[in-house]
Amino acid sequence: MTEFSIKSSSIEKPETPLGLVGIGIGPANLGLAALLDPEPGLTTRFFERRPQFTWHEGTMLPEASLQVSPLKDLVTLVDPTSRFSFLNFLSEQGRLYRHLIASRSGTPREEFEQYYRWASGLMPQLEFGTGIEEVRLNGGEFVVSGTDGPVASTRTLVLGTGKEPYIPDCVVPRGDGVIHSADVMHRRPVTRGRKVVVIGGGQSGAEIVHWLLGDERMLPSSLVWSTRRDGFLPLDDSAFSNEWFFPGYVRHFTRLSARRRAELVRSQSMASDGVSSDLLDAIHAQLYRLDALRPGSCAYRLSPGQELLAVDDGPEGALRVVTRDMDTDGVVQEQADIVLLATGYHYPFPGFLEPLRDLIPLEGHGAGAGYRVRDDYSIDLDGPDGCRIFVQGAATRTHGVADANLSLMAWRNAVIANAAAGRRLYRTEGDTTTVAWSPEPATAVRHTDERTTHA
Repeated sequence: MTEFSIKSSSIEKPETPLGLVGIGIGPANLGLAALLDPEPGLTTRFFERRPQFTWHEGTMLPEASLQVSPLKDLVTLVDPTSRFSFLNFLSEQGRLYRHLIASRSGTPREEFEQYYRWASGLMPQLEFGTGIEEVRLNGGEFVVSGTDGPVASTRTLVLGTGKEPYIPDCVVPRGDGVIHSADVMHRRPVTRGRKVVVIGGGQSGAEIVHWLLGDERMLPSSLVWSTRRDGFLPLDDSAFSNEWFFPGYVRHFTRLSARRRAELVRSQSMASDGVSSDLLDAIHAQLYRLDALRPGSCAYRLSPGQELLAVDDGPEGALRVVTRDMDTDGVVQEQADIVLLATGYHYPFPGFLEPLRDLIPLEGHGAGAGYRVRDDYSIDLDGPDGCRIFVQGAATRTHGVADANLSLMAWRNAVIANAAAGRRLYRTEGDTTTVAWSPEPATAVRHTDERTTHA
């Protein structure tokens, strides 16, 4: 810790500081609120700009399913007895038995959003409709302010504002014809009988293609699905790859060099960013049926190995999509009426933290810069002792591929909860693994009658 010499703000702060303040209420901070709900000794408040809980509402395409087990919910993997579990939600709704049968083909994402919204309604410490505009330091505490002034003060912040849609710089038009996957269901483009290009070979791109091909009202006259990847690659959901999503692997990962961590994030990307195999099978079957039963109804081309160079205005009001074929180095041009960007998300520096920017050292440069995240998910902060900022979903470079999805969300929240409380509220160690990530002597798995349900 360097000497703290920044002058404190003179803004008024609330009289009673809270034990913890969360900014943003997505699944991550919702889960943290659920884990801290039984702890009367730690006062909390969570703020969200939106009027109610929503989860990827712009990408909630029909028939979209979770890519992970529904047991990877808000709480189950660290507190299976919690009232905030997905199983308890199903029981409360009277559909537990039916779900056991219906979920054989996957749990609908829309149902999981229902679950999240149900859980949010059980916690009065969640304040929707209050956007946070800035965070400043005053007298050794963070003062959190909305549009009408300060709303809370605390020494512990948890950032859960999530990522924002990434639109490549080479995409020039921002009109009605260019839509990021995050906004597809908000804007619902008219695609029937039109020329459509989908850019991006991950799960979102695949879901859009499946949606366009599966609804007669959406069927384009031509469809190009383009990706930089070498192919339309499946999610690596194999048994041993899934152990990258274990707490023990995260602890191993954080001890590695920055260079090795970066190599592993790249090599393990399909365990997080691949397409569900059953969805790829469904798209393949859709294209076969078009060719066999309705030839000529939709001219399609699936184009892997394409680097996007430009999306700009073409002739007669059309859009022009320019790519480089990475096999031949040739330039490919397409005309389109609609371009759907499944180009992912990025984590920008939050605007409300601008007053603290000089106190938060970053690693990397430009758009690739990120926080220096410690093992407990707090970030380096050149501020007063005792003031801490924790981050949700912003630690892939330090904690691995699991950080960006739901798999270890409950465990990460248990780590944050323990650190925030200054004592062990939840067990975060001791789970067995099959793979020896560190070169330690082989030992037999020991079984014990010890039971730990909460602490």
